[in-house]
Amino acid sequence: MVDLSVIQAAQSRLKPVLAETPFAFGPFISERSGLNVYFKKENLQNTGSFKLRGAFNKIASLANSDRENGVIAASAGNHAQGVAYSARRFGCKSFIVMPEATPLLKVNGVKNLGGEVILYGANYDEAYARALEIAKLQNLTFIHPFADEAVIAGQGTIALEMLAEKPDLDAIIAPIGGGGLIAGAAIAAKAIKPDIKIIGVNAAGANAMRSSFYAKKAINSSSVRTIADGIAVRDVDDMTFEIALKYVDEIAEVDDEEIANAILFLIENQKLVVEGAGAVGAAAILHNKLSLKNGAKVGVILSGGNIDVTMINVIIEKGLLKSYRKMKLIVTLIDKPGSLQALSKALSAERANIVQIGFDRTAAALAYGDAYVSVSLETKGAEHQEQIRKRLKSEGFIYEEA
Repeated sequence: MVDLSVIQAAQSRLKPVLAETPFAFGPFISERSGLNVYFKKENLQNTGSFKLRGAFNKIASLANSDRENGVIAASAGNHAQGVAYSARRFGCKSFIVMPEATPLLKVNGVKNLGGEVILYGANYDEAYARALEIAKLQNLTFIHPFADEAVIAGQGTIALEMLAEKPDLDAIIAPIGGGGLIAGAAIAAKAIKPDIKIIGVNAAGANAMRSSFYAKKAINSSSVRTIADGIAVRDVDDMTFEIALKYVDEIAEVDDEEIANAILFLIENQKLVVEGAGAVGAAAILHNKLSLKNGAKVGVILSGGNIDVTMINVIIEKGLLKSYRKMKLIVTLIDKPGSLQALSKALSAERANIVQIGFDRTAAALAYGDAYVSVSLETKGAEHQEQIRKRLKSEGFIYEEA
């Protein structure tokens, strides 16, 4: 059973390998939300994620004979790197089964840490099933990313650090996929401060835990789809679900656009690069998804920073659209000299900066003599975008927003 003493023992075990990640005030998000928000920056942890905590504690707890045989894990990336890093510290072999769509950054991160990568399946659950098969065939110890008491205890050490630094916290907000992080953090935090609120945040595209939490019974998803790949878990685990029912106070939900907006906010205002799963707590605050009193002191776990660089442009694009700083239009013009100039003049009059433009006169839906012009605009907020719409309508332009 995981209790405070087990988590404290894990904390002692982890001291040689953990970075002391900052737990710092976020002035911009605090002013915007009316809360006192503090970020626990586990995106700056060794391997770029809190997952090192649970993985190392589990491997450190194994018998020497089990470590000699080797370990195996299934992971979308962060747990994988934690396992590979920890196995290398103990001189044992590690095999990691990762979903086929895992970002290259995370695949290479595992390889660089000495882990052997096996790409398999469309999601974590399919990779997990394959890892169990290999573990049995090769007599390897499977290191579960969340449904394991030693892993949960390791993750719980994060709450010990947060409350040691800010003992008057009113709430801790954690991302929730499989539930290992929130399970460990909740057990530790509630043991130290029983009245503290523990709040999980699901991605809307992977909401099995939230649905189950409010139904008070396990409800698995048929599929998952979210940019927060670190919490893209399809099925509910009995162990972490029971802990959540006992210790967690609420679970919020954010969609991919809200997550993207939070990633952009953290880059711009906190100078922090955070992956989708790591940004869901900030997203829940920014989009008013939580039932917290004004002025509450809140600790938000930024769980990881391993975002693939090829995805950053996509994430930023979503964030810019969500925050009304970018606008995409498809305008139907008469295909004659001066039409495009008239459109450009109308947009210029509203000081909208064109950053991309395309011209198509061959689309099947077009009337003969017409053309589609697609434009991407830099804008200055919702009010500015409304002014652009009014200008285009007043000058007779036919358009739709992409």
